[in-house]
Amino acid sequence: MRRLLSFLLLFVVPLFAHASDYHEQLVLRPLPLSTLLASFNFRSNISFSAFEAHNFRLFPRSLGQILQHANTHELHLRFSLGRWDAHSWGARPWDGAREGGTGVELWAWLEAETDEEANRKWRTLTNALSGLFCASLNFIDETRTTRPVMSFQPEGNHPNSTTENTHLLYGVLPHEVVCTENLTPFLKLLPCKGKVGIATLLDGHKLFDASWQSMAIDVRPRCPESGECVLEIEQTIDMVLDIDRSKRPRDNPIPRPPPGHELKCNTSKEYYSDNTCYPTDHATNQDFSLSQIFGKLMKGTCPLADPNVPPVCLEIPDSRNVYTTQGAQEKKNPDGKSRCFEIGPDTDFELVVPRAEKNEETPDVAVEEIVTPETPLLYAERSFTGHGQERGGVQTILRNPSPDTEVEFIYMETLPWFMRIYLHTIEARIEGDTGKSPSLIQETYYRPAVDRARGTQLELRMRIPPASTVFLTYDFEKSILRYTEYPPDANRGFDVAAAVITILNPDQNGTNFAVYNLRTTSLLCSLPTPDFSMPYNVIIFTSTAIALAFGGMFNILVRRFVAADEGPEMGLAARVKERIGAKFGWIAELVGKKGKGEEKTGEEKKG
Repeated sequence: MRRLLSFLLLFVVPLFAHASDYHEQLVLRPLPLSTLLASFNFRSNISFSAFEAHNFRLFPRSLGQILQHANTHELHLRFSLGRWDAHSWGARPWDGAREGGTGVELWAWLEAETDEEANRKWRTLTNALSGLFCASLNFIDETRTTRPVMSFQPEGNHPNSTTENTHLLYGVLPHEVVCTENLTPFLKLLPCKGKVGIATLLDGHKLFDASWQSMAIDVRPRCPESGECVLEIEQTIDMVLDIDRSKRPRDNPIPRPPPGHELKCNTSKEYYSDNTCYPTDHATNQDFSLSQIFGKLMKGTCPLADPNVPPVCLEIPDSRNVYTTQGAQEKKNPDGKSRCFEIGPDTDFELVVPRAEKNEETPDVAVEEIVTPETPLLYAERSFTGHGQERGGVQTILRNPSPDTEVEFIYMETLPWFMRIYLHTIEARIEGDTGKSPSLIQETYYRPAVDRARGTQLELRMRIPPASTVFLTYDFEKSILRYTEYPPDANRGFDVAAAVITILNPDQNGTNFAVYNLRTTSLLCSLPTPDFSMPYNVIIFTSTAIALAFGGMFNILVRRFVAADEGPEMGLAARVKERIGAKFGWIAELVGKKGKGEEKTGEEKKG
């Protein structure tokens, strides 16, 4: 018995010693327009000595072996769908650091001696990640890969000795469709595999029914001031759920309009009547619960998670009531805008947020229902201009909402090779400025495209004055592709990756570092599309002509033409035909004789 206890202590003590190396947390934040932001965060780390010795504990072994094989120092992977409504929802979660453009984004720092070696390791990395996450990352070839110069900065602590041989490569697939096949590998990387904890709330039907969602995986080295350097992996899922849509029961999967007596109308309008309904602002006074939003309850907490980190937090004013499962402990933060909950390890947790009710003592005081979203540092919109199938243009509208602070940022675009931009047409002007605009573009990096070899890379360092709107425009020319290069849905268009905007903030030393990131929407470029029925018609016509010509020539060369009386003697086929005819003739003669005998017998009876 004593030996058994000693063995259990040897196994359990190291397990709890490393329990603080992993933590997970869910943050819920109600947003305007009846939406709810749910941010799932999972973080774990491993020491470099254990990583090099292949002693994986909480770090996923499958991903760690890929990083070792490709010699990757830092990795960032994004799966995103939808559009973040900055005008209604405010600033992006995590300051945009965990956000990606529509589709799949991947950038990494690789250690290599030459560019050719870096490209080879990049292909190894993309192919391995493609199999791990069930995505089309293997399609990130040279035409979809760039080397950013100013846009991305490493988040981890890299030693100076390896900085010279470190290469940054960036690839994007804007046409990739994110689905449940990518969520399942994401959950398998977690220590608890989505069996317990906040990961039990992640359901593919709810996640991919969201108005906006982003899955992020970040691997970076961390070297604290005191302690051993570690390799940290952070997995994040952010989704914006429509509260009314999420409450729809599972037995009614098709959204149907509510009946007339259930419509919420604004009775203060002059034209309100029984037949006319103006909808009220459904963004106010919303109620929800975990079981309604995610379709299930939260099953306990992960035993490997740090117990000092509360698993669930809610950003809501203190004036609103919140009800939870019995046994959960609520802790309100001093800011008065958020609260966290401590949950038991074997407790099914439920959280209910009812409608805000006015205080009976002070009925005239308005109840704060949601935390007012923060104003983003910059608004960005991008669209196509021009007409026709030969040339076009791109216009990006950048607005600085701050009344007294200018914004400095880096604007990067990765364009496909068939969009040939005219660099001399790049223009940045301030709206309403009739005179000479100040120098808005501080620095430009341009790498032209090579047909079917690489895309166009454009990076601009810009500065926008306070309370102003800037229009950034340029023209481009569309190329004509070969008919084999068109996809099956060529008439739909070609996806153009979102632009990456990195907002900079100077520190005390005067150097700039990124504080906010955002992506614009992706674009759909329409190229000249041929009539794909014409190659089919040409193939059919030429095949028919060749068949007729070949058949006629073959008959002339092989067939013998002789007279009828000069033909060969009767062959085997003719003999067989003659014998079959003789047999059938004998049967016909026998049947004829029998018929005549029957007729004669009938005449005798008659006589």
